[in-house]
Amino acid sequence: MSVLDTPVTAAAPTAPTAGLTPVFVRLKLALLRNGLRQSSGRRAAFVVSLVLTLLLAAGQVLGLVLLRGDEHAGTVVVLLTGVVALGWAVLPLFFPSGDDTLDPTRLVMLPLRPEPLVRALLVSSLVGIGPLFTLCLVAGSVLAVAHGAAGIVCAVLAVPLTLLLCVALSRTVATANVRLLNSRRGRDLAVLSGVAIAVGIQVVNLGAQRLGESGGLAALDPVADVVRWLPGPSAIGAVDSASSGSPGVAVLQLLITAGALAGLLWMWRRSLVRLMTAPDGSTLAAAEPSREKPEGGGRAGLAGLLPEGRTGTVMRRTLRYVVRDPKTKAAWATSLALGLIVPLFNAVQGTGSVYFGGFAAGMLGMLMYNQFGQDTSAFWMVALTISSPRDAYAELRARALALLLVTLPFTLLVCAVTAAVLGDWRSLPGALGLSFALLGAMVATGAVASARFPYSVPQEGAFKNAAPGQGGLAWISILGGMVVTAVLAAPVIALTVWAHLTDRHDALWLMVPVGLVYGAFVGWAGLKLAAPRTADRLPEILAAVSKG
Repeated sequence: MSVLDTPVTAAAPTAPTAGLTPVFVRLKLALLRNGLRQSSGRRAAFVVSLVLTLLLAAGQVLGLVLLRGDEHAGTVVVLLTGVVALGWAVLPLFFPSGDDTLDPTRLVMLPLRPEPLVRALLVSSLVGIGPLFTLCLVAGSVLAVAHGAAGIVCAVLAVPLTLLLCVALSRTVATANVRLLNSRRGRDLAVLSGVAIAVGIQVVNLGAQRLGESGGLAALDPVADVVRWLPGPSAIGAVDSASSGSPGVAVLQLLITAGALAGLLWMWRRSLVRLMTAPDGSTLAAAEPSREKPEGGGRAGLAGLLPEGRTGTVMRRTLRYVVRDPKTKAAWATSLALGLIVPLFNAVQGTGSVYFGGFAAGMLGMLMYNQFGQDTSAFWMVALTISSPRDAYAELRARALALLLVTLPFTLLVCAVTAAVLGDWRSLPGALGLSFALLGAMVATGAVASARFPYSVPQEGAFKNAAPGQGGLAWISILGGMVVTAVLAAPVIALTVWAHLTDRHDALWLMVPVGLVYGAFVGWAGLKLAAPRTADRLPEILAAVSKG
């Protein structure tokens, strides 16, 4: 029997909950005040954030008010509310540490009932910059579409309903995933937030261009007709319906948002009870019997396909970094996402080229730079296994092979998809050959840069990719490597340009083997050049990558 499920009896008294909501509001204000007292930097960041938020909110409200009377005002406010509600649902997964009160496990030892706790947390969640911005946005939305007495009455109900729905949605998602967000996988989600932001920017950019080509907001009307029946946007759609003389539709749309809010509060309560009464993962792991390894000691899965010896061991270690290390995973995910998004979105817009597929090779090739930085201070174990340039060459070669194991098929896929979207299969061989040569050149320059310009990668902070004082090393390594890569790939670039200028497109098929052979040769030469430098600079490399 848990604290939340214990009946109130004389033998098991509980704390009074009548004044729980004011206590939680004061607690939220105290957390905010104490956080600002920690440093002047935090105070400055908060003031700047508040000012920018208010300016942005004022601009949004002004723009929405200016839409009043426009035939597409309802479409804009409904879609805008839908985007805001989606943001409230997604942001807790990417930024779980923004509010300490998002973790209800801190209250698990207190004798609190679930219903008063939900009410107190919901009201305290209305304190903050995010709810203030949402309130301004929702208020501006109803001002844009509210007309007549029915519209005004509906607006008075729609504003608090929408705001409470957004906050309850955020709280429900955060509570249901609080153990995930406090785990290593949750930190991975925060690190990977940059990928989601990059994808979102590209989607918004594509949507804006399509709107301009299709003649404006009228193209969004079919989407808005669907979104206005979803919880949250339906409350704003109810104001538009009431103002247009459809009170029955308005009542139904308000009931959709009210019903969704009630459902979210019920789900939130269940998640709180389960979270604060169920054993956590560490308890379950301790109670489970130990798992025995399978007999035979054979390697299963991908490990069984890798070569034996040092090469296979280093490749497995490198690939495990990709799966387990948050910073390495973020770098790979960002490179894969951007390597696909940029060529594909340009092709969809009709402004791209098959040769944009080489962008994928470039993004993934950059992962060869600073190979030892991902090891951090554990590089000393790698250094112990290197006693000669031959050992250093084997180490670098295995890391390059692990990179190529993913990069080569991915580059082929991106180029093929881009060619299919554009319908330009004739240029595909040239794009592949150029991509292979570019990838080989980046392997070469990345290996040399890893030996000459190593730097530490801090594990804390989603956007810190170099330790303090090493930012210059990172820029020299990447920018210098890109310039040298262009020079090394110049012969294949020249051959590709010559084939196009002389209209010898049949000769482009020769670029595939030429690019493969040339890229392999350049990559091998770069590894050979970097090996003795790596073997001679092991202490310097260890000192450089251990600063994070």
